[in-house]
Amino acid sequence: MTRKELQQRTKKFHVDVIKLSSDFPRNAAGFETAKQLIRSAGSVGANYRATARAKSNSDFIYKIEIVLEEADESHYWLEVVKDAEIKVGDEVDRLIDEANQLTAIFAATDKTSKTNKNKKNV
Repeated sequence: MTRKELQQRTKKFHVDVIKLSSDFPRNAAGFETAKQLIRSAGSVGANYRATARAKSNSDFIYKIEIVLEEADESHYWLEVVKDAEIKVGDEVDRLIDEANQLTAIFAATDKTSKTNKNKKNV
């Protein structure tokens, strides 16, 4: 997957989360969960986009670790949505799977970047 394709994928993830959250219950739990979920999903795409402007390998690793953390947090909030039955159905399950896949992609990217950095320092 190219950088551009992954940027589009993370942006789509954010847009899909916004659409999912748009009809959460109009109560404290719905508002707070939507807020947290939308922020973490948006942070995945925005921070991944920022990795393209990394000033060094160390800066790239720092930024990718933020992306990884936010993808994992999005996964958490989507599981809360499902478990609390704020929203149920195929779209919630699809987004949980997507968050899991993005987390795996960025974990692998982080690991590879650290390995490559260590090879350069030896």
